[in-house]
Amino acid sequence: MAHQAQWKPNATVAAIVERDGRFLLVEEQTSAGLMLNQPAGHWEQGETLLAATRREAYEETGWHVEPTALVGIYAAPKRDEPELVYLRFAFVCTALDHDADAVLDDGIVRPLWLTAEEIAASVDRQRSSLVHRCVQDYLAGRRYPLDLLTHVGFPPDR
Repeated sequence: MAHQAQWKPNATVAAIVERDGRFLLVEEQTSAGLMLNQPAGHWEQGETLLAATRREAYEETGWHVEPTALVGIYAAPKRDEPELVYLRFAFVCTALDHDADAVLDDGIVRPLWLTAEEIAASVDRQRSSLVHRCVQDYLAGRRYPLDLLTHVGFPPDR
């Protein structure tokens, strides 16, 4: 039997931030054009999932956020590359404050606040099918306590 390389999904985090009936999204330049996404990105070595969520939200929007609950853990293939699978940890986050002078990640055009209806109407512009799904799950009340997560051997999370 031939040796096969071990398959590994790409672990990512996403911040589901709702304020005054609107959700924080980013408009970003991709190979498919301008797309919408939650503040989200790859979980980096040496950080907890919560630290990754805080970092990604800040780098993409300038907002300092605090995760308060887990909405869900999602596995989904990339639309145009089905062999590439993302494992997304989506967190409910509270928006704390905004740094208007923050330099946003390359490719991020702007953060924006959209209603659930606007998000539902823009599924063709969403980077992933998970954008709308995470908002739906949030609105349905899906919340799991953060103590569901255990990080053994990681630096303490603030």
